[in-house]
Amino acid sequence: MARSERIDFIGALGDKLAAKLERPAGPPLGWALFAHCFSCSKDIHAAQRIARRLTEHGFAVLRFDFTGLGHSDGDFANTNFSSNVDDLVKAADWLRDTHQAPGLLVGHSLGGAAVIAAAPRIAEVKAVATLGAPADADHVRHQFQANVPEIEAKGEAEVLLAGRPFRIKKQFLDDIEGQRLDAIIGSMKAAVLIAHAPTDATVGIENATRLFVAAKHPKSFIGLDGADHLLTRKEDAEHSADMIGAWAARYAHTAALPEPPRAESDRCAVVAETGLGGFHSWVRAGQHAFIVDEPEAMGGLDGGPHPYNMLCASLAACTTMTLRMYAKHKGYAFGKISTRVVHERDTDGPAGATRDIFHREVSVEDVDAAMHEKILEIANKCPVHRTLERSSEITTTRV
Repeated sequence: MARSERIDFIGALGDKLAAKLERPAGPPLGWALFAHCFSCSKDIHAAQRIARRLTEHGFAVLRFDFTGLGHSDGDFANTNFSSNVDDLVKAADWLRDTHQAPGLLVGHSLGGAAVIAAAPRIAEVKAVATLGAPADADHVRHQFQANVPEIEAKGEAEVLLAGRPFRIKKQFLDDIEGQRLDAIIGSMKAAVLIAHAPTDATVGIENATRLFVAAKHPKSFIGLDGADHLLTRKEDAEHSADMIGAWAARYAHTAALPEPPRAESDRCAVVAETGLGGFHSWVRAGQHAFIVDEPEAMGGLDGGPHPYNMLCASLAACTTMTLRMYAKHKGYAFGKISTRVVHERDTDGPAGATRDIFHREVSVEDVDAAMHEKILEIANKCPVHRTLERSSEITTTRV
């Protein structure tokens, strides 16, 4: 599960900007920077969901509120597209100084235009992904087109964006005028991914076509079929993140998991350290591979279950499977079976002896009361239960 850390840094205009750093369970394999949509914030659903989902692909992701938005300081009226780009560069500087510079930039809507403009100024960027991005920064003016004459005449005006009042100054209009991204994306050294919904009613699909045609290879396009501009549905945001994460791993992962070890039979398990720090290790159990680790409090990276988690899971799995085998053998129509196991140590034994206790709770749906005692009897016969109850012999050799 991703871990979220609140941080702040100084933006381009000297204001304190509020940010969240989403970190994966285990060591980051790459670092990313996320730019939210115009007049939105880092906490809009799409930004949260995409950033957290990217952690499942090994990326640590920094998302922040641009100057004057969300929880960041500053006056939105004094900002413009160029200052947003400058804020992104400052965010990348903070990552470089405190952790590692971002290899991946992800931008949503006008944030997508901003990451394209920022990419040439961040040397470490290897991949840039946009979601519903316009091909011109001044595309955003259509959101307050009715107010443009007043802004031109008076120098500023209060406009409603997504039902909230914002003050827009003429300098904002002047700044976005002519901010076309074709030339920038055409000279970009990083790999590019353009993701866009074909039915986007806010930023038309023709913008994606322009950006994709202008970009040089390696470039990719993903059609977000059925999604709206703000990616308000959870499944659309997470699908977008999964596509970006899988694509960007090739370009922007700066660390890599080694190949898992091999196991010669289904009765064999092998554990080998990944070398990424802490106790982070691959497990190969038969044909299956997964990560184990220790919690951070124990000096690990919390990248996977720890050994006693696995022992509890082994007992719970064996109990559930034994009950299902029993039901099939007897022809009983058991409903869904689940088992919960909690481990604790009892140090109150004779002469301070320590005893391990496994608290097990078994749940079987759709059975009558007469079957309850039989279920508990069968649970106590599961092979792992019996192994834990009797003593075992362990032999160790050095190879």
